[in-house]
Amino acid sequence: MSGKEFFVSRYEKLGWKYEDVTPKQAIRINITNARETDVIKRLETLEIELEKIPFLENGYWIYKSKFSLGATTEYLLGSYSIQEAAAQIPATLFTELKKDKIVLDACAAPGGKTVQLADLMQNTGAIIALDVKRQRLTALANQLERCHVRNTIVYHLDARHASRLKIKFDRILLDVPCSGNFATDKEWFNRRTIGDVERNARLQREILAETTKVLKDDGEIIYATCSLEPEEDELNIDWAIKNLNLKVEKINSYGEKASTNIFGKQLDAQIENCRRIWPGKTQGFFVCKLKKIEDAP
Repeated sequence: MSGKEFFVSRYEKLGWKYEDVTPKQAIRINITNARETDVIKRLETLEIELEKIPFLENGYWIYKSKFSLGATTEYLLGSYSIQEAAAQIPATLFTELKKDKIVLDACAAPGGKTVQLADLMQNTGAIIALDVKRQRLTALANQLERCHVRNTIVYHLDARHASRLKIKFDRILLDVPCSGNFATDKEWFNRRTIGDVERNARLQREILAETTKVLKDDGEIIYATCSLEPEEDELNIDWAIKNLNLKVEKINSYGEKASTNIFGKQLDAQIENCRRIWPGKTQGFFVCKLKKIEDAP
């Protein structure tokens, strides 16, 4: 089953009326490499019009630019990254990252969030960045080099086999492979079926189950997708609560509380601690923070 009418009707059942949107391009200042005020001043001299993103510390929307944001000297020197606004949220939700933490970026390419993690960590501690597709590792490595990241080791490894690393992690970022959404792909409704969504949801559960094994008892998982489909979002987290001895922590994040009732199915009350972001100023997104239940077997 597929088609725009099918998916739009689902969104309406979830409480959101469809509107066609095109999110503005956004950047994030890498404060480890440059002073934010200096970067903004330089971009403004290039007649690039910016607006501070109110729910992000170092994020800016691009309102006007006469050339590619990937062609400036500041970009090439790693002073900023081109990163969609909602995609900047997950890495900021960890309790703290600056005290030599060991962090797993389980699905890392092309590296935007890996660079952001390194920036938040001020290049301390260690990030283990994984990706399942070898051809994407070049893009990941290029991002890390451009942004002067020194605390990251890259592995060609499927996150479903993360326990092979024999490392326990303080923090795990799961920006899992997902079905995406129409805001960033104008052909999305023609490409996607509910079968695609269900396959992705299964893959995401496998990644969740495996990475929970390598999480320290007092560690944190940030789970994120750019999918609007509840199978990949609320329903997966409800499954994790029931099967992985995980709990959902409260977060201070842009977005609205996730629903605890999906198409008539009542979910665990903790699901409202997740945040669902409908397309508008940003693309669609879903994010939550998970921790192990104390004394869980």
